Amino acid sequence: MKLKRGFTLVELMIVVAIIGILAAIAIPNFIRFQARSKQSEAKTNLKAVFTGQRSRFGERDRYSSAIAEIGFAPERGNRYLYDLGDIAGAGGAQCANLEVRNAALIPMGNYCGVQGDIFRYGALYATATLNAGVTTPGTVMFTPSQGGGMALAADLPGYVLANCPACDFAARARGNIDNDTGSDEWYVSSQFIDLSAANCAEQANNEAPGSAVNSRSDVSCN
Repeated sequence: MKLKRGFTLVELMIVVAIIGILAAIAIPNFIRFQARSKQSEAKTNLKAVFTGQRSRFGERDRYSSAIAEIGFAPERGNRYLYDLGDIAGAGGAQCANLEVRNAALIPMGNYCGVQGDIFRYGALYATATLNAGVTTPGTVMFTPSQGGGMALAADLPGYVLANCPACDFAARARGNIDNDTGSDEWYVSSQFIDLSAANCAEQANNEAPGSAVNSRSDVSCN
């Protein structure tokens, strides 16, 4: 009679060790891939901002900091804060009136940006928390895309109303894509963008208008 032989303890330990090694390699890569897929929200919505701004410029010969005027209305559940900047006289300013998303119903108002949806994701996506998470960004510099214009102020969204119709705009997005203390930051502009190299950002040279540029990568930094 032939006896049935099972696995030895050594064989089982070898299998467990192999599985552990594969998991140690695969899980971090999966987390990075998952985080990068979440960045598509910022790139898609900033492209929508660019399209809306160009449409507005075609009608009025100027841009707008009001999301309603450019038809920008991202879906609920947004991980990113979107900042179009207040109308400024000297090259941009941070939006002071973000559309709040901390309730089941969004109140009507004249907004120049959109908060992260803390109703769904919690306090980690509050404006102050997302802003504080951008500690080591690359420096964003803008170059006019048309004759007679002037460069927008570095690292600031908005536009200079006094220069229109020879004017440009910039907008940004900030979010948290892997639930740590750092934030992800992106810019889009009608001007060309240069981005200095930093620990958390890839260097960008003369990125074309409408291109989303990652000034702080939450994937690379945290």
